[in-house]
Amino acid sequence: MGVLAERNRTVDLKEIKAIIDLMKKNSLSEFELEEKEFKIKLKRPIGHVVGPAVTPVDDPELTAFAALSRQASQAAAAPASAPALAPGSGDAEIKSPMIGTFYRTPSPDAAPYVDVGSEVGPDTVVCIIEAMKVMNEIKAETRGVITAIVAENGKPVEFGQTLFKIRPL
Repeated sequence: MGVLAERNRTVDLKEIKAIIDLMKKNSLSEFELEEKEFKIKLKRPIGHVVGPAVTPVDDPELTAFAALSRQASQAAAAPASAPALAPGSGDAEIKSPMIGTFYRTPSPDAAPYVDVGSEVGPDTVVCIIEAMKVMNEIKAETRGVITAIVAENGKPVEFGQTLFKIRPL
């Protein structure tokens, strides 16, 4: 199946991430796709990812997608590393790697992934961020204890916004 099956279907973030992974795996520096009234062009120097350049054609749905994909590409371009230390404290911050809606639980009737006082490891899922109807699990990426939950459940978050504070172990 092509990236675009029909005019009303947009590329989702998983498809962009899959293309970026293929580019990395095959050491490609450019990828371009044009179908009907949609064009996506990805460029990266060998070694790290540079965000995709998305060029929609007067379609409000595609324009909204372009903004989301730019945010996602910034997240993809940022190397995975331990959360940054919060200024003036010994706590680090777990920040949002994308824009979307923050959820503390995997479903409305489930228990939260973590609470204040929860001990987490690098692979511990701490929340979900929904972007374009795709649920993205966010991991702690470091060992520590959650000291604060900053983002509000069910509310929008921005790229780089602090979600949690964590005391590194």
